[in-house]
Amino acid sequence: MNWLAKINLNTVVTRFGAFRSAALLFAIIIISFFSGYRIGNYYHGYQIQTLEQQKSRLDVLYQKLVEKTQRINTLEVELEVERMANQRSQKMLKSIEQEHAQVKKDLAFYEKVMAPEKQANGLVIDGINLTKTESPNHYRFEVVLVQQLLRKRYAKGFVELSITGSLNDKPTNIPLAKLSTLTKKDLSFSFQYFQNISGELTLPENFIAEKINVSAILPKSKWQAYNRIDESYFWKKTIENIDQSSP
Repeated sequence: MNWLAKINLNTVVTRFGAFRSAALLFAIIIISFFSGYRIGNYYHGYQIQTLEQQKSRLDVLYQKLVEKTQRINTLEVELEVERMANQRSQKMLKSIEQEHAQVKKDLAFYEKVMAPEKQANGLVIDGINLTKTESPNHYRFEVVLVQQLLRKRYAKGFVELSITGSLNDKPTNIPLAKLSTLTKKDLSFSFQYFQNISGELTLPENFIAEKINVSAILPKSKWQAYNRIDESYFWKKTIENIDQSSP
């Protein structure tokens, strides 16, 4: 840049003359303005082109955003509709399950009422529950007795239990007296509406239980006639039903 410092305007005017120096200066100014104008137009056009491209990209992005927003709104509406439909289905299913349970309950009730051999003067064996304990071959049982007829007097009697199965590959029927320390008094009942009789029993080793037999016996007395009802339940099915109903 030292050569610029050496340029002397007076020297240029003296060498080229005033007119030529003015013309040269004017030409330099014109060239500078023209070059600046061209360069400015170039960058201006580049900036406009860049802005147009950015605007076009923004338009595309805005359009995609609008489409995505509409899609999200549509999905939210569909999700809400599905949620409401699911709630209605759950309520309907629950209602159907309740009706089904009530029908089964009513059916069981009428079956017992319409089957004289399964009741004794209104007394029925509603069922038996078996629960396996932590001790090997040791079980808890609970017999449920129900009096279906409206009676002022109590139903009085006792229950008998026995287990039918296989012991050492031989058919065997074992009474409860050989499986438990319960007495006849422990198995007695006296009730007006219902009563549960419970106890524990231990099966012998090598014994495979198949059925549990329950009898409800009403001894003859001044206030009641002799009656006896007998029910048999599959051992494995009774145990499985208890396991399935446990939490």
